[in-house]
Amino acid sequence: MTFNGTWKVDRNENYEKFMEQMGVNMVKRKLASHDNLKITLEQTGDKFNVKEVSNFRTLEINFTLGVTFDYSLADSTELTGSWVIEGDTLKGTFTRKDNGKVLTTVRTIVNGELVQSYSYDGVEAKRIFKRA
Repeated sequence: MTFNGTWKVDRNENYEKFMEQMGVNMVKRKLASHDNLKITLEQTGDKFNVKEVSNFRTLEINFTLGVTFDYSLADSTELTGSWVIEGDTLKGTFTRKDNGKVLTTVRTIVNGELVQSYSYDGVEAKRIFKRA
């Protein structure tokens, strides 16, 4: 339940390079770096409801820990994967449907901030959120 609440993006680390590695074009990378993303996380047992609201889209996702589901990124990249809890972290492992490469996303709470770390094809990035 540590993750419950609404979080607003505060800053990014290496996010544009990460998006470039993911194949996102330059215009979309520039826009995405300033998307004003808000994430609302609500955990009930092993079930999560996640609402993502940005300048570009609003998306609601419901998932159960350990259960594979399909997901589409803002640039329409299709993924399949699941989330698990490992200690104090929420870890998502997703495989791109177009090229089979793996995207790992890890959410942790550090000093009261939600740190969302990404790893894809040798490039790592972070988006840091503050409670909204």
